Amino acid sequence: MPAPDKLRSGTCVFGKDGRNIQLFFSRIHERLDDHIQKGYHMLRSIGKRVLQTVIVLFCVSLMIFVLLRIIPGDAITTMMGEHANADTIARLTKEMNLDKPFYVQFITYLKDICTGNFGTSYTLNKPVTELLAAAFPNTVKLAVMAAVIAWVIGMVCGIIAAVKKDGILDRLFMGFSLLGVSVPVFMVAMVLQYFIAYKLHWVDISGVKSWTGFILPAIALGWNSAGSIARLTRSTLVEVLQEDYIDTAKAKGLGRGGVIILHGLRNAMLPVITMMALQISSLLSGAVISETIFSINGIGRLAVDAISRRDIPLLQGTVLFTTIIVIVGNLIADCLYTVLDPRIRKGA
Repeated sequence: MPAPDKLRSGTCVFGKDGRNIQLFFSRIHERLDDHIQKGYHMLRSIGKRVLQTVIVLFCVSLMIFVLLRIIPGDAITTMMGEHANADTIARLTKEMNLDKPFYVQFITYLKDICTGNFGTSYTLNKPVTELLAAAFPNTVKLAVMAAVIAWVIGMVCGIIAAVKKDGILDRLFMGFSLLGVSVPVFMVAMVLQYFIAYKLHWVDISGVKSWTGFILPAIALGWNSAGSIARLTRSTLVEVLQEDYIDTAKAKGLGRGGVIILHGLRNAMLPVITMMALQISSLLSGAVISETIFSINGIGRLAVDAISRRDIPLLQGTVLFTTIIVIVGNLIADCLYTVLDPRIRKGA
């Protein structure tokens, strides 16, 4: 019969199994604490970025509002023409709240933005949100096609250049990527327009009658992004292929293609994916030149028309809308980076 002190301590009843159970539950507790800490750091990092986004949006809204009102000239006179009489100008100034103090106009402007009301276009006499909704699909189509072209060309050229490091293909593709980063969009657009559309007659020179009308502007818009992706893919992949675990994978008998795809690209794509996410927002907001040269009715061309007509509500709406797209795109990229890279979570 076991001693009373052993019965009280429980060592005789549970013995070794009791210690194993205690160890099991202690490990579960440690893992739960670890997951809670990781989740806390990740949410904290995302929360910081969301707060920064709100602050940036407020500052940008204030900057746009101020800059468009200190520009020389009068919006009412520009809209009505130089021969508009004083009574009409005074009436329109009162209707558009331009006679109120600056801070009152800004508070009203912020309230309208929060409710999704960007005002009414002076020259087109339509709600700005309606004009943005009509133009945005063309900008999205152009940006998505440009992104696909940039990603495919950039990644393929970067991978080949990394695999053929210091070879002819490496120098050739890196030369083209440097050209892509250096040559401005308008120059690429005009060259494509002249040779492909005007000389060869393969596509329409301007306008969008079908999906083929987006090909040339998408190439012109994605040219710079393709060069950036190619150079980043090449540099990160070259660095990864020099790691020790790549040699271990080769020693295990894995083929060269398997090593590159399963181990090389998998570890080299994190910064490339981040750049891709950032480029989506920049392509959406940077389509002004392509849309203007190729006469595409998108957000960029809408902004150019608003500038030429001094249409303040329309210009405010287009600039703020593209700013929101860029900031939200950067926020999504930061959040994805935080989720994918544990180093960011630990340093949050």
